[in-house]
Amino acid sequence: MSGVIFDLDGTLIDSAPDIHAAANAVLQGEGLPLVTFTQSRSFVGRGARVFVERMERAVTGGNDQALTDHLHARFLHFYERAHENTRIYPGVEALLDGLRADGFALGLCTNKPMGPTRAVLAHLGWEQFFDVVIGGDSLPVAKPDPAPLMAVVEGLGLTLPQITYIGDSETDAETAERAGARFGLFTEGYRQTAPEDMYHQFRFDDYRALPNHLKDPAA
Repeated sequence: MSGVIFDLDGTLIDSAPDIHAAANAVLQGEGLPLVTFTQSRSFVGRGARVFVERMERAVTGGNDQALTDHLHARFLHFYERAHENTRIYPGVEALLDGLRADGFALGLCTNKPMGPTRAVLAHLGWEQFFDVVIGGDSLPVAKPDPAPLMAVVEGLGLTLPQITYIGDSETDAETAERAGARFGLFTEGYRQTAPEDMYHQFRFDDYRALPNHLKDPAA
């Protein structure tokens, strides 16, 4: 059996508009300056806590632990409900259906906390797709530490040579490289680095192309 493990935000879904709305709802409630969409999108990738720390630095010039803790709690409150404007990247649902039909084991490895992850999966009707889901707060460490990815691999009952990891960001690429995993880079997500400067075995910008890469490693 072979498996495919996906990142979520910026890989399968574009959730940046909802994340931006949640961030500004928190800031507005605290009487702090708002962040731009470009800013909030650049904060994504290392989990909710790091997102909040980056957001706080952007609007206050620094970090205060008590304020960070408060902003983080408020952000999670809005984040769990933030999926109104989330959109699925073209071709993703057909891909997931096809992979399941072809017998692939599917996993999800995201730095999104489990509460918001479960909420968006339920909203999209995707709970049936993934055999194992690991979120940013499932383990003591998050990506780019390879432990979350390895936990998904083990949960699927597979080994690293049997899986391909699909992600969009520098965090995903580093996670795969540190784990020694085969990595497919989706180039239309939230990365800020040129694809050629990122670790990957293949890259693609259209999900209709992904099955060929999974069946033929040289594709």
